[in-house]
Amino acid sequence: MNQQQRQDAIVDLVRRQGYASIEQLTDHFTVTPQTIRRDLNALAGEGLIRRVHGGAGLESSTVNTAYNTRKTLNLDAKQRIAALLARHVPDHSSLFINIGTSNEVVAEALLEHQGLEVITNNLKVAAILQHQEDFNVIIAGGQVRARDGGIIGEATIDFINQFKVDFGIIGISGIDEDGSLLEFDYQEVRVAQAIIRNSRQVFLAADHSKFHRNPVVRQGNLGQIDALFTDRRPPEAILRLLEAHDVALHIA
Repeated sequence: MNQQQRQDAIVDLVRRQGYASIEQLTDHFTVTPQTIRRDLNALAGEGLIRRVHGGAGLESSTVNTAYNTRKTLNLDAKQRIAALLARHVPDHSSLFINIGTSNEVVAEALLEHQGLEVITNNLKVAAILQHQEDFNVIIAGGQVRARDGGIIGEATIDFINQFKVDFGIIGISGIDEDGSLLEFDYQEVRVAQAIIRNSRQVFLAADHSKFHRNPVVRQGNLGQIDALFTDRRPPEAILRLLEAHDVALHIA
């Protein structure tokens, strides 16, 4: 078993049990405590587990990681995903771009495009795109979330419902093995659902850490998207669902 296989197995074990001690993991994988500590520190750095004294536990299902931390987590993977997704968006397209750090990286990857019309409920996405003279950037009204510049609420949903666009680009906080797309904020979820309803094609950008997180609010399911852009091969259960729903898989 190589390092990547062992770390994936550690995440699966912690997910099943809720907690695993260094001693248990050392015995289970027949490696040294130092090796397990390095694994746990690396996995915690990716946001896949929560490092606790003597072992590892699950990330919270009710509170998201702080925005400034999420901006740097798996940044290289997000940039590769964003570059790949951007290649599937033609010039002169119309699109929604939702809240999320992955979506902000996608916005940066779209800067080389021409003639895009972008409707967004993300102040940071608007700031990234605003200087492109041949882009038409439209920002949704509503309540601005202080922690990340996301715009949410009933006014935002009403605004989104005025449009029908070529592409809806969404992020997610977690993907359950039953195909549920999961988030932390029910108000954010309702806006994302409006984006999905009003997009001809829906692109989901999600790095590998999202396959091991379990936020509490259901946003939708994999059958509602047209393409998943990620950086590693998803778990087998997810692969079967993608095939069953004819969802294209793009691995950066």
